[in-house]
Amino acid sequence: MKTLKFIPVLLMGLYFLTGFTGPKPTEKETIDRLMDEWHSAAAQANYANYFAFMSDNFIYLGTDPGERWDKDAFGRFCKPYFDKGKGWDFRKIERHIEISKDGKFAWFDEKISTWMKDCRGSGVLMKVGKEWKICQYNLAVLIENDKIQDFIRLRELIKE
Repeated sequence: MKTLKFIPVLLMGLYFLTGFTGPKPTEKETIDRLMDEWHSAAAQANYANYFAFMSDNFIYLGTDPGERWDKDAFGRFCKPYFDKGKGWDFRKIERHIEISKDGKFAWFDEKISTWMKDCRGSGVLMKVGKEWKICQYNLAVLIENDKIQDFIRLRELIKE
């Protein structure tokens, strides 16, 4: 009879060990969350967190034709803005993630809402130990095909 009193305690223990934590996220879910957290760190102007997601050989390709930043140069560019609490708020509309067969690399593309309206980000991640690190991010402004000629004319006018 005394043994029966321990069954509820045993069941609660099993619940906390198994049911409480839930299923382990898939690699794609982990990467999706990582990208959301990376964008969130930028929106919060959290320099340390934002740069912690990046690999040592990280490259950022911005929307300006001259923007190809390595991690150090991108850090120098971002720091004054982040120090003033000014980041950028990129919010995921949709994201597609693929992972290499060996599980060491992943690539993605995402449609994001930004101050520039809808943009596309794409990039590459590498597994370093048990963590994913962003190696490259490429930001592009989206222009509808039927508006591209007007866009080209606008760029030519601005050059003059």
